[in-house]
Amino acid sequence: MIAIRRANDRGVAEFDWLQSRHTFSFGGYYDPAHMGFGPLRVINEDRVVPGAGFPPHGHRDMEIISYVLAGALAHKDSLGTGSVIRPGDVQRMSAGTGISHSEYNDSASEPVHFLQIWIVPAERGLPPGYEQRHFPAETRAGRLRLIASPDGAEDSVTVHQDVRVYAALLAADQRASLSLQDGRIAWVQVARGEVAVNGQRLAAGDGAAVGGETALVLDGAREAEVLVFDMPHLPSS
Repeated sequence: MIAIRRANDRGVAEFDWLQSRHTFSFGGYYDPAHMGFGPLRVINEDRVVPGAGFPPHGHRDMEIISYVLAGALAHKDSLGTGSVIRPGDVQRMSAGTGISHSEYNDSASEPVHFLQIWIVPAERGLPPGYEQRHFPAETRAGRLRLIASPDGAEDSVTVHQDVRVYAALLAADQRASLSLQDGRIAWVQVARGEVAVNGQRLAAGDGAAVGGETALVLDGAREAEVLVFDMPHLPSS
């Protein structure tokens, strides 16, 4: 079963400094039919104008991943971390018992375009933490490259949940596949371009909830960047 969540059906938040699209309920957007999928709670596609961003604010008990598509995102947090996240970088911040952070466009002239992803951790009250890795484009070209996992496999960032996140860059003639174990579900998010997922066409901003399938087959229909989440089936899904 594949249920497609079209880009134009997502929640919308627009300000003079931010354009955001919410795959699941977030902030002022509430849809009881879209509260998350398994442990995946948030996928926000954000575009922030030059020099603007999210001022310091707090979180608890959430695994937060930032995935930059274009531009540069400056991060600071209460752990003393300061970094700039660019395309190919993956940032994981574990909010745990509490963390404060800010995210700003690092450029005075160019917008930043990124995905903000929240995953519910397997345990509450974990120590807060931060991790960042770079995954060159050639390691994601034509294949699903593991970028986040519960055990840090293949030099991926570590998340405190039984979730494996993959990223792929697919040309129009490329195919990537992933086997799904019994009882696992998946979410596919198309960041740009177009792909076919088990024969069903998805465009930029589209997502797909996958259950009861033994494998995912992604065929590039137009040069595309795709994230795939391989997850346990939890009651929230």
